[in-house]
Amino acid sequence: MKRDQAELKKRLNAVQYEVTQKNGTEPPFHNEYWNTFEEGIYVDIVSGKPLFSSKDKFDAGCGWPSFTKPIDDSDIVEKQDLTHNMIRTEVRSRHADSHLGHVFNDGPAPNGLRYCINSAALKFIPKDQLEAAGYGEWSALFEEE
Repeated sequence: MKRDQAELKKRLNAVQYEVTQKNGTEPPFHNEYWNTFEEGIYVDIVSGKPLFSSKDKFDAGCGWPSFTKPIDDSDIVEKQDLTHNMIRTEVRSRHADSHLGHVFNDGPAPNGLRYCINSAALKFIPKDQLEAAGYGEWSALFEEE
């Protein structure tokens, strides 16, 4: 679904717009969530769709939020990216077609994947605010097993 670009320019800040709509990249170690490890979920800044859980977040040392997997694979689209003289796999949100970042096969077990995601493409919803923010169904991710 293609979003109204004028509306997005009003709603998103300049970095969020550049990253999600123009395939930009924010600076490493100088972004909102690279060093956030509080429990909660990360949603697409454009559509609000839940994409990643803090349960799957890890410190990759790269300066961007890194996850071992999305909450639901069907909410992510992967595309080959040949920019910057590299061969990479771009990660986009299925519902808003937002550029999120890239996925690499240098992550930890069990799947060996590292979803390296721009903070500017995400909004973090802390576990204790899920219900109030309309994401109560996702609280189950954080129940004791």
